[in-house]
Amino acid sequence: MSDALAPWNATLTLAEHSIIVYALSVAGLALLAFFVKSIVSTNEVTGRYRTGVYAGTAITGVAFLSYVVLVASFALGYDRKGDSWVPNANAILSWAPRYFDWTVTVPLLVIELLAVATLAGVAARRLRAVGVAAAFLMISTGFVGGVAIDSGTSMPALWTWGIISGVFMVVLYLLVIYVVVKGGRDLKGSEAATTLRNAGILLIVTWMAYPIIFGLQGWGHGGAVITWMQVVLSAADIVAKVGFGAMIHKVAKFRSAEDVRAGVDTLPEALWVSSEKLADGTLPDTATESDTATVAGRGEHRVRR
Repeated sequence: MSDALAPWNATLTLAEHSIIVYALSVAGLALLAFFVKSIVSTNEVTGRYRTGVYAGTAITGVAFLSYVVLVASFALGYDRKGDSWVPNANAILSWAPRYFDWTVTVPLLVIELLAVATLAGVAARRLRAVGVAAAFLMISTGFVGGVAIDSGTSMPALWTWGIISGVFMVVLYLLVIYVVVKGGRDLKGSEAATTLRNAGILLIVTWMAYPIIFGLQGWGHGGAVITWMQVVLSAADIVAKVGFGAMIHKVAKFRSAEDVRAGVDTLPEALWVSSEKLADGTLPDTATESDTATVAGRGEHRVRR
């Protein structure tokens, strides 16, 4: 089978090369921006939902590092010859790091979603285990067929491992749908439920880009197709990691505000979403503890006397 099937073996025009560099750079910077934003906004949510913020921070941090590798590898993987950029032996590294990224970040996306969902206890732990395992197997089996076997040039491997990967993707889709539907019922039409639903829809739609691009590897010859593949993957990473992360953070803030208003939890500062105050800042009630300590101290003093 021709090596031309592998996207990293296509020769690029000057314009195609520039567009890919632009797409990779913009995606990397967007991920870095959200990574920084996640770090500074951790305390905007209560401890109950902070795992979602931590997961979002890890996702964009890992993805940013992978894009640094992608940009560097893309620069080193092509040689300028006249009006064309010709791939060399390192060109495969302008694609493979995406799988390294996804192997870590897709399971983290599952954790990020479940952190603000309405499941708790054993049910949450079981679903998280299933989701993380399915996400890992979806990406790793895709890597086997798309990169590892014959450097991604084997059509039988693409079909076989692509189907296996697709089975795990269906499991993930069912998990997301279940979490969103259950959240809608439990949260009873609140803003948190609406945002959670929108986040689930965004993730489901965005994830469809990845198998489509995987399928294009089987027939996508030529620089134009390869350029669009890189652009679509970069855009999908921004939406799935930054857009989804922003929605999850918003759900966490809505649910945190509900807990603060109900007196279940506390936040030291007022909680705002879109310039609208959702809850006033509250501090833990330490008066009881202070009084108890005072009484105990007095009792000890009396005993000593």
